Amino acid sequence: MAIGTSAGGVEALLYLAERLPPDLPASILVTIHLPSHRQSVLDELLSRAGPLPAKFATDAEPLRNGHIFIAPPDRHLLVENDRLLLGVGPRENNTRPALDPMLRSVAVCCGSRSVGVVLTGTLGDGASGLWAVSRCGGVSIVQHPDDAAFPDMPENALRMIEPDHVARLKDMAELIESIVHQPAGGQVRIPQEIKLEVEIAKGGRANMDNMDRIGRRSLLACPDCHGVMWEIDEGGLTRYRCHVGHTYTAELMDIAVDENLHRALASALRALEEKVVLARKLQKQAAEHGHHLMQNIWTERIRDYEHELTVVRDAVRRMEEVARGPG
Repeated sequence: MAIGTSAGGVEALLYLAERLPPDLPASILVTIHLPSHRQSVLDELLSRAGPLPAKFATDAEPLRNGHIFIAPPDRHLLVENDRLLLGVGPRENNTRPALDPMLRSVAVCCGSRSVGVVLTGTLGDGASGLWAVSRCGGVSIVQHPDDAAFPDMPENALRMIEPDHVARLKDMAELIESIVHQPAGGQVRIPQEIKLEVEIAKGGRANMDNMDRIGRRSLLACPDCHGVMWEIDEGGLTRYRCHVGHTYTAELMDIAVDENLHRALASALRALEEKVVLARKLQKQAAEHGHHLMQNIWTERIRDYEHELTVVRDAVRRMEEVARGPG
C-alpha cells in the first residue's frame, strides 16, 4: 500500500496512523513532500501515534506487514520484488521524493494487489501515479477534497480518474483494513510505458525512441535541462517529460515556464542597466576628447537602451501583477 501527501500531510498521517490496526496484513509506503535540508522526525511521530512501527526506508530492505516505510529526503521510494528501492532518478513535479514514482512502482510490482492513496496536498503530484495503480488493476483511494486541509491533490486526482473510493479521513483506516482483507482482483497486463517510467525513477535514462512510444514531442523545453519535452496524456491529465526524466504536470509546467521567463527578464534588465551605465561613460569620454561623432552615436545608443529598459521593466511589472492576482 502506498500513501502520498504533501501540505497538511503530517497531521493527516498522524490521524491515520493512530487508527490503523496493529495486525494490518500489509506494508505501508509513505511519500510526503518535506524539505530535504531539514532533519525529519516523522518516523518517531508516526511510531508514537499508533501501533505500527514507522521508519525511513533503506535500500534493498524487505517489505514487512504492519510496518510503515517513509521516503527519505532526496530519494524516490520505490519497490521491486517485494523489496524497497531508493531511486535516484530525476525530480518529478519539481521534487524528489515524489508521489507519482512511488505509486507507479507499487502498481508495477504488485499489480492487482496494489493500493494507492492520495491525501491532502497542493498542486498535482500523485494523480498520474494513482492512474497507474488503476491501470494495473489496483485499488485507488482519494481523500474527499472537502475533508482535506489542502484540496488540490485530491481534486487533481479526481479530475483524472474515477477512484474506487473517495473517503473522509475519519473513515480511511476502516476502509484500508477492509480492502487489505479482501482477495486481490485478477491479474492485469502491466503497460510497458509505466514500467519505463519506473526505470527512469530508479536512475535510468529514457532514450528518445522510448519516449516517442509513450508521448509526442512538444514545442516546450524542459525547465530543468532545456531538453525536448514529450507531452503525455493520461486520462484527464497532461504531463510533460524530457528524455533525462524531469517530469511536470501541465499546471507545474506553466509555473516553471513563468519562473524561467521571470529569471530571463530579470537577467535582461540587469544587462540593459549595465549597458546604459557603460554607454554613458563612453559618451562622456567622447565629449571630453572632442569626438563629437562618437558622442552622438553613444547618445543615440543610450536612448535605444533606455527604451528597451522601459519595455522590459513594464514586462516584469505585468508579470508580478499577474502573479499577485486580483486585488
